[in-house]
Amino acid sequence: MSHALIVEDDADAARMMAALIAEQQFSVATAGSLRDARRQLALQRPDVVLLDLQLPDGSGMDLFETPDLIKHSEVVLITGHASLETSIQALRFGAADYITKPVSKRQLQGILSRVMRPDALQAEIGQMEAEWARSGHFGHLWGRSAAMQRVYRQITRVAITSISVFVTGESGTGKEVVARSVHDLSRRRARPFLAVNCGAISPNLIESEIFGHEKGSFTGADTQHQGFFERAHGGTLFLDEITEMPIELQVKLLRVLETGTFMRVGSTQLREADVRVIAATNRAPELAVADHKLREDLFYRLNVFPIELPPLRERREDVPLLAEHFLAGVCQREGHSRRFTPRALQALQAYRWPGNVRELRNVVQRVYVMADGDDIGDEWLPRDSGVPLSMSMAGEGGVAAPPAVPSLTLPLGTSMAEAERQLILATFQHFNRHKERTAAALGVSMKTLYNRLKEYSRGGDDAMEATAADLAEPPAGS
Repeated sequence: MSHALIVEDDADAARMMAALIAEQQFSVATAGSLRDARRQLALQRPDVVLLDLQLPDGSGMDLFETPDLIKHSEVVLITGHASLETSIQALRFGAADYITKPVSKRQLQGILSRVMRPDALQAEIGQMEAEWARSGHFGHLWGRSAAMQRVYRQITRVAITSISVFVTGESGTGKEVVARSVHDLSRRRARPFLAVNCGAISPNLIESEIFGHEKGSFTGADTQHQGFFERAHGGTLFLDEITEMPIELQVKLLRVLETGTFMRVGSTQLREADVRVIAATNRAPELAVADHKLREDLFYRLNVFPIELPPLRERREDVPLLAEHFLAGVCQREGHSRRFTPRALQALQAYRWPGNVRELRNVVQRVYVMADGDDIGDEWLPRDSGVPLSMSMAGEGGVAAPPAVPSLTLPLGTSMAEAERQLILATFQHFNRHKERTAAALGVSMKTLYNRLKEYSRGGDDAMEATAADLAEPPAGS
């Protein structure tokens, strides 16, 4: 039987929690002070410690000063309210989670259902690190570069906690893969992982999709609908392209993060949200805040633990490993083995990959189809515009230096919104008004680029000169 220790100076609250925990088939001990807690820890090692921050003889955090006492126990902080400061404290001291007073039965059930000993998690992380050293494979991610090793360290540090994560990086770098890796290493792995692209849902429907709605709450609401928060209960909700979420809905999301509760559209009943939120954007979040696309208070609430993914051009040493991985997957699906020639791998490293890992995966699938025999050469591989292969491969060791590209100079004092406008338009012209290449180079979605071009056209921008084709709305999900 698993064992729990409640460190709480309020005797009534401690008895209530002990009764609820006993219902979950745990043995329970209580302590009303730090001194009592140390004595109980010495008598029997608990699987989970519920630790109040305010105790008669000091702060609950003082227990972390003697790590040998709690290193084999999962620690959950008990606090008066969920706040950014509490999240940071939990991370700093190694607590796995926190619950707010008054503690509800559903909160406790969620916490207890996810109990895992820290040493078991560390053993699993050790196995993943050994696999990475052998194959370059870490969870759902691939790469041996220093930049990716930094990402792996961040994932292992934050996954075992419950705090919010904000993933940034260009389009196609693998932000959802990072979110999935965090989920799969977390205590929530047995519960759902749901991914939502905030830019692909109509602004009129997104609130209903995220929070759900009651029957009859609006025209067309013929049945009750559970939103993503309810469907992801106990698990992880990945909010991609968070900067595309309507501002008025960002206010409601902030409230969920701060209170742990939400309401369906058309309802007055508060519901608890036992969900870990991971957000992502392919825009610079500070620019999005300055451009009023992302609320500043929501940004700071989400950005407790930032993870920045490097573009593929900044980790070219990983390109052959990734290409071979994608090729192995295609060969397995198609039932016929093929291999890259050394010149093909060299050409793959020489390319700048504006579409990042997503573009590389698509290219591998394409060249597999186009190959005549078992060897895949460089005939169907992409080239940087205007740069012959022989020139692109002239760097040391056969690895290309990036080709020279036009630059854009802006005077000091230029607003962030104006800097973004000039950069988008200059890139659009550089790629001969090719929207897919422009979006890939800027690291934004097609929908985001479309919205910017439409905005600049409405503003009467002379540099825009938009055609009907320029403003043709991309397919949903682009």
